[in-house]
Amino acid sequence: MKQPQWVRFGELIPCRSAFIDAHTPGSSEKENFTIIGGGVSESPDQHVHIKATPGFNIGAAGQPPRCFNSLHSHDTAEVFFVLKGRWRFFWGETGKDGEVVLEEGDIFNIPTRLFRGFENIGSDYGMIMSILGGNDAGGGVIWAPHVREAAQAHGLVLGETGRLYDTKKDEALPDGEFEMPLPEQDWLNALLRPDATTVVKHYVARYWDMMAMAAQGAVKVIGEHGLLIDKPGFEVDFLSRHSPLAETLQAQKDVVLMVMRGHWAVNWQDKTEIFNPGDTVWLPEGTNYSLKVTASGEASLFRVTRTDDPAGLTWAGEEA
Repeated sequence: MKQPQWVRFGELIPCRSAFIDAHTPGSSEKENFTIIGGGVSESPDQHVHIKATPGFNIGAAGQPPRCFNSLHSHDTAEVFFVLKGRWRFFWGETGKDGEVVLEEGDIFNIPTRLFRGFENIGSDYGMIMSILGGNDAGGGVIWAPHVREAAQAHGLVLGETGRLYDTKKDEALPDGEFEMPLPEQDWLNALLRPDATTVVKHYVARYWDMMAMAAQGAVKVIGEHGLLIDKPGFEVDFLSRHSPLAETLQAQKDVVLMVMRGHWAVNWQDKTEIFNPGDTVWLPEGTNYSLKVTASGEASLFRVTRTDDPAGLTWAGEEA
């Protein structure tokens, strides 16, 4: 049987050349982290901490104040929660269709067929944690045309294989490989253009609302019967120190625990480890485990569980 694995927040290894906007002013200081799975990095320099395939990918983005991630779209689900700081998420081909501000602990289940970007608007280095649908999330990033143009003006070219080439380092497309084609106009015309009210209603859950509900038990945040109704290939629950839990839990499918606040003892097979904010724990299918908060004060975590649903996402305005 596979054994649990984990990554400590303080041991995360960043990549600053992960994406096509790595040289673009305003984006050049962002850091990308791939925690579980292959992630979606376009750079061979990206470090992967746990090379497991639990049905989804876990990653993170760290950015100093006023640093932004450029507009892009995914073919599979993309979920973020704010670990540190204050973040503005914006969407649309030019980023002006709508925006929402997320505080620490808030979670955003972003629809597919929607260009999205995000900016740290706090006063300190900020961190958002991510969940991407599917075992293989690579090759699924589509950049807004103006992002591609800006990147090329600053020396970065994206090949059709999804790999970046840095002309500032005398890199060039290999013989026989062409540049990644820009999205066709018909595809751009079919993009979703929801307003902020619609997005917040269907795809954002606030931390303190979840904390209030968690006293009654684990809060189903994302899932068929969740606060954010969806079937993206995984479910997300929210737990607090006040959530009543069985003495022994079983990961009937692969489970990942992502600590938001406090110190949590996770026990399995007579082994106990203490996990802290920003730590990520993978519990393979079949693992029997227990959870306990080890200190006073605020304590919360997100629990991600693989499902058998496709790794896509159903927009709330459409028929399932």
